[in-house]
Amino acid sequence: MDIATLLGIVLGFVMVIFGIVTSGSTSLKAITDAFVDLPSIFVTIGGSISGMLASYTFKTFLGHLKGFSIAMKDPKIDNAQVISKIIELSNTARKEGLLALEEVAQGLDDEFMKKGILLIVDGTEPELVRGILETELVNLDTRHRSTIGFFDNWAALAPAWGMIGTLIGLVNMLKNLSDTASIGPSMAVALLTTLYGSLIANWICVPISNKLKLQNNDEYQLKEIVIEGLLSIQAGENPRVIEEKLKSFLAPSARTSLSDERGGEG
Repeated sequence: MDIATLLGIVLGFVMVIFGIVTSGSTSLKAITDAFVDLPSIFVTIGGSISGMLASYTFKTFLGHLKGFSIAMKDPKIDNAQVISKIIELSNTARKEGLLALEEVAQGLDDEFMKKGILLIVDGTEPELVRGILETELVNLDTRHRSTIGFFDNWAALAPAWGMIGTLIGLVNMLKNLSDTASIGPSMAVALLTTLYGSLIANWICVPISNKLKLQNNDEYQLKEIVIEGLLSIQAGENPRVIEEKLKSFLAPSARTSLSDERGGEG
């Protein structure tokens, strides 16, 4: 689990409670009476969920909800380690030939890399290898962006439904202006739906969307490294040249670490 995402959500909740308490509501009953309103919850949460259900099929809706659990995970992507593996494969291919990679591929956990190696071993043309792998990469990116868009849409719908709830509350308040004592409490209840909508968007949906975007970018870059590395192996390039080419994907500090590691292996 990625502690940063969980910590951010918990800390956000703490900050909201801190703001409520320091604004004057000190007892649990006072906080509940002031900030918990069931009709507002139904309008905001129920309304935003209804909008999401109307936007997707039920199966797709449930599938995209898994994005929340995915955002909590830490995929442990290590580009430098993958580059080291590709250099190892290039040395094997240089010494024993491309066919020797088939046995190595069977022990790989990375299905994407394994698929690319088997295509190369089968004698597939480089252009076709690139086309197949890039097509898989594009489709992977499309699936990820669909889930990201799900949370972006929810982040847009929640405040909108919060405003709808506020307008409902204002209509009810304006119908009873003769009772001046109820104007303040009615206005407070009307604004709660806006608060709930903003919390759903900025406390949950936007952070989850941002985390999924980060994970997608990292995985996309990793697979780009794999594609370039395998095609370089197929072209028979020198392992040192391949290493320098793939290091361009890394930050300068990571390049230094990789060079030190490779030097230690030598």
